[in-house]
Amino acid sequence: MKVLLVDDSGVMRKIIARGLNSLWVDEVVEAADGVEALEKFGDGVGFDLILTDWNMPNMNGLELIQSIRGAGHKLPIMMITTESEKSQVLLAIQAGVNDYLVKPFDQDMLQMKLERVLPNPATA
Repeated sequence: MKVLLVDDSGVMRKIIARGLNSLWVDEVVEAADGVEALEKFGDGVGFDLILTDWNMPNMNGLELIQSIRGAGHKLPIMMITTESEKSQVLLAIQAGVNDYLVKPFDQDMLQMKLERVLPNPATA
């Protein structure tokens, strides 16, 4: 399984990537903001999931989701962020996010959310 991980914090990307690699993820492609994420995403072929932060420079996570959904891509997208206000969650859902994980979180919560958005995560 190949995941696009988008977060402006290099430390947070490393922590999340380590968690993903300890599960069933084969490859984690990292990006520091939405602009870099779109460049790495390209036509989307080969990616199984996008995990994105909300608050980032240049292009935030909400704008990234809107861009990807606007281009017709259907792959699962999970927002991983400190934004926990109900209005923020609703905005993300309206933009097309499949699930929402509030920082900080533990490995078990990450795994549970991944299992919820991916039909057969171990074989994706």
